[in-house]
Amino acid sequence: MRIDGKALAAARREATAEAVQRRTEQGLPAPVLAVILVGEDPASQVYVRNKENACRKAGIEPRTWRLPADTAQTDLLDLIAQLNSDPAVHGILVQMPLPKHLDEQAVIDAIDPDKDVDGLHPVNAGRLASGLPGFVPCTPQGAIALLESAGLTDMTGLKAVVVGRSVLVGKPMAQLLLERNATVTICHSRTRDLASQVKDADIVVAAVGRPELIQGDWIKDGAYVIDVGINRVEGHLVGDVQTEEAEKHAAAITPVPGGCGPMTVQMLLENTLLAARRQEETAR
Repeated sequence: MRIDGKALAAARREATAEAVQRRTEQGLPAPVLAVILVGEDPASQVYVRNKENACRKAGIEPRTWRLPADTAQTDLLDLIAQLNSDPAVHGILVQMPLPKHLDEQAVIDAIDPDKDVDGLHPVNAGRLASGLPGFVPCTPQGAIALLESAGLTDMTGLKAVVVGRSVLVGKPMAQLLLERNATVTICHSRTRDLASQVKDADIVVAAVGRPELIQGDWIKDGAYVIDVGINRVEGHLVGDVQTEEAEKHAAAITPVPGGCGPMTVQMLLENTLLAARRQEETAR
């Protein structure tokens, strides 16, 4: 079975829109997401437009700052400081990657953790590792929702293999699976005998960024497969998993595209709504 990320994201976006409408009917402002795009990277421009459109459909107000590629680090940090102090802004997202002269970690560190709807600030990463409430990165959060939508609501005792160790997906994905009592192994492109690790897994999350690294015949019969990878090969998109062969073995698998991507955007909307609620509670 293929897990339809588009359909799940659409259903959850409708629920988000209803929650936003209830807020506005109570006299509360619609959540505001500030998006900063530096430079003219074509893929980043597409991603930002997709996020803006999704925000509008959910009743969230996107405010986008499009800055030239030669923007100075100090100017970018000044803008983030302004947005941090603006009570009308609930979430802040800086579209990555940034131009090479900018320090990405310094930019992430500058965002108020309470407005860090991407979940990348070290404070939020620490909260996740400690089991405390905070903002969780959108892709792994969406991956959990995809697994649950496929019927995997109890992960207790299951062996999960996460292929990839990034702070954006791999590490937080492992933490979320641990929270659900799965037994988790983190692998990566340098893991020895990766095939044997994957073959023993009940849950496979591929997020290493290498086209079809995970062979279809590695997938255990009845396993659940989340393919986070999106790679352009000879003019078309493929994931990190050899989908057609893997589908013969898996109980459920996400397609590429149409799996994790839509849910990543939806989780950004849900994090922005959550940020608005938390900030209002703090202000009381």
